[in-house]
Amino acid sequence: MQQKAFGLTWTSLILSLIIFVIIKTSKSNQLGYKDQYLVSNTSRTDQDLVFDDFLGFGRTFDGVGGLSGGGATSKLLVNYPLQQQNEILDFLFKPNFGASLQILKVEIGGDVQSTDGTEASHMHNDWDENYERGYEWWIMTEAKKRNPNIKLYGLPWGFPGWIGQGTRSPFAKVNVTADYIVRWVNGAKTHYNLSIDYIGIWNEKKYDITYIKVLREMLNQRGFQNVMIIAADKKWEIAVDIEQDPVLASSVHAIGCHYPGTYSTQEALNTNKQLWSSEDYSTFNDEVGGGCWARILNQNYVNGLMTSTISWNLLASYYQGLPYFRDGLMTAINPWSGYYEVNTPIWMTAHTTQFTSIGWRYLKHDSGVGKLPQGGSYVGLVSPDGTDLTIVIETMVNVTQLNVWYSKLGFNSSPDIVFEKQKPIQLINGHAQINLGLDEVVTLTTLMRGQKGYYPQPPQQKSFPLPYSDNFEAYRISEEPFLLVPQIGSLEIIKSQSPLHGQVARQTILYPPIEWCPFSLSFPIAVIGNISWSDLFIQIEFEIPEINGTTGVFIATRVDTGGCTTFIAQGIFFFLLKDGSYILANDLARTKVWKQGLFRYQPGFHKVSLLTQGTQAIGFYDDQLLFNTTVSGNLSQGFAAIGTDSFGWADFDNLLLTSQADGIAILNKYHEIV
Repeated sequence: MQQKAFGLTWTSLILSLIIFVIIKTSKSNQLGYKDQYLVSNTSRTDQDLVFDDFLGFGRTFDGVGGLSGGGATSKLLVNYPLQQQNEILDFLFKPNFGASLQILKVEIGGDVQSTDGTEASHMHNDWDENYERGYEWWIMTEAKKRNPNIKLYGLPWGFPGWIGQGTRSPFAKVNVTADYIVRWVNGAKTHYNLSIDYIGIWNEKKYDITYIKVLREMLNQRGFQNVMIIAADKKWEIAVDIEQDPVLASSVHAIGCHYPGTYSTQEALNTNKQLWSSEDYSTFNDEVGGGCWARILNQNYVNGLMTSTISWNLLASYYQGLPYFRDGLMTAINPWSGYYEVNTPIWMTAHTTQFTSIGWRYLKHDSGVGKLPQGGSYVGLVSPDGTDLTIVIETMVNVTQLNVWYSKLGFNSSPDIVFEKQKPIQLINGHAQINLGLDEVVTLTTLMRGQKGYYPQPPQQKSFPLPYSDNFEAYRISEEPFLLVPQIGSLEIIKSQSPLHGQVARQTILYPPIEWCPFSLSFPIAVIGNISWSDLFIQIEFEIPEINGTTGVFIATRVDTGGCTTFIAQGIFFFLLKDGSYILANDLARTKVWKQGLFRYQPGFHKVSLLTQGTQAIGFYDDQLLFNTTVSGNLSQGFAAIGTDSFGWADFDNLLLTSQADGIAILNKYHEIV
C-alpha cells in the first residue's frame, strides 16, 4: 500500500509542531478543475515539516462558502417535502454536522438567464419594488437559523432593462444602479432581518470605478457601513486600479477572483487586500470533484494566499439536461419523491469548516503552510486566542493528543471513506506518527468537536410524475411556480382579474434585461419536466392583458437545451400570436417553420393544446383543431415548455402535462384525431 508517514511533535505555549514526512508514491489519480497534478515519482523522500508560530502568523481566514445562484441552481429545493428539505439545509449549514458553511453567497436576481435559469428581480421596473419574489431570501433565512454567524454575500449577474436608462450598461447612471442594490440590502434587513455582510459589482463582467465609489458612499449614507464590497468577481485586474486610486482602495474590502487556478498575481498581493476565490470549483460532484475541491480549499491559500473560497454551486438542484449538471456540493433534483444525495464535496468541506472559524489565523509558509514534496499540501490554522490548532493535509495529487478525521476517495469502483473520526493520536514524549496514502484528506485538530451528520436514507428516486397539473392556487402571491424553470423572462403568481381564474402565473418582464449571457435575447421561456421526454401532451390556459401584454404565447415539447444557449433551442414549438396567426416551428427562433395559419383571436382566457407522438404534431385552440401534421428535422427528446412571443405580460393557468395516450383521449372529446 502506498503510504506517507508523519512524525508529530507538539510543545505548549509557543506552537511548535514538527511533522516528519516519509513519502513513497506511485501513479495517482488526476484531480483538479483547471490545473492537475499527476504523481509518477516512485522514489522515497524524507522531509521535516515545521509548524511554528514563533515567526508570527500569515493571513486571517475569511471562511469557506457556497453560492446559490448564478442561474437558479437551488430552484428545485423549494419544492422538496419539508423533512427532506430541512435535512438538506442541515447538511449545508448546520455547524459541526455536514459542510458547516461559513459564507452563503446568493444571486441578486436580475430577471436574466445566468446559467441554469433566471432569478427574479426585486424591481422588475422602476415603479415596482417587491421582496416576496424568489427563494434566495428563504435560503438566507434558513442558513441563519442554523448558523447565526454565517456571512451573507450578494452579487448581481444581470439587471432589469430599466437600469440601463436606454443603454445596455448598468453603469449608464451609477446612482440608479447603486440605489437598486442598496434597496436590496435594505429589503433583506427590513423584511427578513438579514444583515448582508458583502456585496459584489457585476458577475464576471466589466466593473466601473465610479460606480464602486458611489455604491460605497450610498451604503454608508443609508446606515450600511458594515456591508463590505468585494470586487470585481472576475479575475485580478482591479488590483492595478486599487493600487493607483486611494479612494477606490478604501471602498473595496477584498479582491474577489473567479476560478484562479489556486494562484493570485503579484499586483493583487501588492494591494495588501484580502484575496478571495469568490467563485470556484464548478466540477461534477463525484470523487474527482471531491478531490478537486479538497485540493482547492488548501492550495488557494498555499499558492495564492486566498483566505476565502466559495463553491459554485451550493447545491445542484436543477433539472438534469441543463448546463453543468451536478456541479454542486450535494445534489437535490427529485422533489416529487424527496430523494437527494450527500456527495463527497460536503465532507471535503467539513475537514476545514468543522475545525476552524472565520478569524482564525494561518501559520506562515514554511512554518505551517506549504506543499508536500510529491504532491498535495498542508495548512495550519490557529484560533485567535492561540489555544487551538487545526492542520488539514490533502494528498490530492493534483497538547497531549490530536483528534483525527479522515477521508479517502475511491476510484475505479473502490468505496469512498468520507469524514470518519479515527482514534486520536497520542503524543508520547512529544512525538507521534500517522500513515497516509494517496487521494486522502486528514484533519488533525485539538478541537473536540466534529460530527459526520447523519439522517436515514431519503425516499427512493423517481421520474418526474405524469400526469402533472398545476392551477397555481397553492402558492403565495409573488412566488414563482416550483417546477417551471424560467430560462428567459420571469414567472410570478398574481391574482387574476378574471372571476373564473383565481391565481395565475404571469410572465412579468416588459423589457429586455441587461443580460449576463453572451447571446441575443430571445423569447421568454420556462422549461419543465424531463430532458428525455419525447411523446407528450401539454395544455394550458392563457390570457394576454390589454395593457403591457406580449404579442403572443407558445407551448412546446422536446425542448433540447436551456441556459445561455436557450436562444438556439430546438423542439416542437406551437405559437399563438395576438394578430390571429399561429406557427408550428422546429426551434424557438422560428428559423424552420413546419406549418402556419390563422385562427380567431379575442381578448380573455383561451386554451391551447399540443400533442406530439413520433413525427406527428396536433395542435388545438379552444378545443378546435388547428393542425394535425407530420414534422421532420431535429426531433430530439427534451423538456416541455411554455413562453411568450415577446417581452410583455401573459397570464397562464391550469397547466397539464400527461402521456400522449391520455392526450388523445382528451382531444377525441372535441375532435376525433385517431
